[in-house]
Parts: sequence; C-alpha cells; structure tokens
Amino acid sequence: MGLTKTEMFTDEQNQISLFSKVFGHPARVAILQHLFKINSCVCGDLVNEIGLAQPTISQHLKELKNLGLIKGNVEGTSVCYCINSENWTRMKEVMQQFLDQDIVATDCC
Repeated sequence: MGLTKTEMFTDEQNQISLFSKVFGHPARVAILQHLFKINSCVCGDLVNEIGLAQPTISQHLKELKNLGLIKGNVEGTSVCYCINSENWTRMKEVMQQFLDQDIVATDCC
C-alpha cells in the first residue's frame, strides 16, 4: 500500500481528516477535556491528571499543537498549554458543516 497522496484531495478534505485525527486517541480527548474543565492554562500537571508517562503526554500535546487546537507558552523551565479558542471555533465550524450532511434519497442500496 502506498503513501496517502494528500495533494489529490481538497484542502477541506485534508482539514477534516486532520481535525478527525484529534479524536482518534482517547489521551488527546482527555487532554482537551481537562483544558476545557480547568478553563485556564496547564503547566505540567497533565501526567497526574491523565495518568500516562510524560513522553506520551508530550507526544499528544505536540499533535494537538501542530493541529493548532492548543497553544503553549514557555514559563521558566516548563511549557504551559491552553485551548486556542480561534482555531477550536474554526475546527467546530468545518466539522459541523461536514457532519450536518444528510442523505436525501432513501431508495438507494
């Protein structure tokens, strides 16, 4: 099986695919839920909250940051993360449009 050729697809299709990836692992979902729950930046207590090793948490934070759904600030020797509200809103709009599609014809298959 070859590599996925993302250039064959529209920007919207690629964007939906990337946003969907966020929900593809429960650790990323848990991180986002925690950030929404505390409604502020978190600086390093995710290991205790989520229950995974620091390298694992860091990898998931990297994925979320690369997708632009969280942002991070360096404070001393740690990085503090919070929801990027502008990008979160954009993701919700794109996903809502996609998920709001309905089948009109009922006589197929």
